[in-house]
Amino acid sequence: MKKRILIVEDEKNIARFMELELEHEYFDVTVTHDGRDGLNKALEQQFDCLLLDVMLPGLNGIEICRRVRAKSDVPIILITARDAVMDRVAGLDSGADDYIVKPFAIEELLARIRSVLRRTQSIGEKELEKDEEICVRELVIKPQSYEVFFENKKLELTKTEYDLLKLLCENKNRVCEREMILQSIWGYNTEVETNVVDVYIRHLRSKLKTDSNPYIETVRGVGYVVRE
Repeated sequence: MKKRILIVEDEKNIARFMELELEHEYFDVTVTHDGRDGLNKALEQQFDCLLLDVMLPGLNGIEICRRVRAKSDVPIILITARDAVMDRVAGLDSGADDYIVKPFAIEELLARIRSVLRRTQSIGEKELEKDEEICVRELVIKPQSYEVFFENKKLELTKTEYDLLKLLCENKNRVCEREMILQSIWGYNTEVETNVVDVYIRHLRSKLKTDSNPYIETVRGVGYVVRE
């Protein structure tokens, strides 16, 4: 079955170029040039990946990303002409799985799409193989239902936050190096910088606040560890 891709891009020449190239690679492609229409399509229809331009009429790509992520774990790649670190961090903070900067080669875009789709498929396969709960103190991860409970309350996590927390808990008491985390969560072909790991660790810590020992410890110069 063809994977469904939604492109939300107001530059029609770029949108058409991506549409043709993705269709050539056997994707089922839907295109819109307006932010609000893109949000409606993303929420009302089933897609395997969203490609969101940041600067859009009606509603910008980062806001679309935030609203979609509140209701869906669909992989999201932001397309932006901005290459500043803060712009990239803002996109990832909004829940995006990856980003690509204009101008880009179509081969790079295809590689990033394949990477996020591979991660989704891989995670799904792993959860079918292993449905046992993962417990660390007052933290419980339920892979079968894709849920996380902390102090008996359900945590609302993005897909990337969930994947990262699960990776750390599966390797509890073992230090996970930043490079290992990048490869496991973002894929071998990604060009995401290592400080992105720090951003997501900060997100998780804010949701795992405790008066006792913190759940995620920093091992300076190496990475992070979850300890019993």
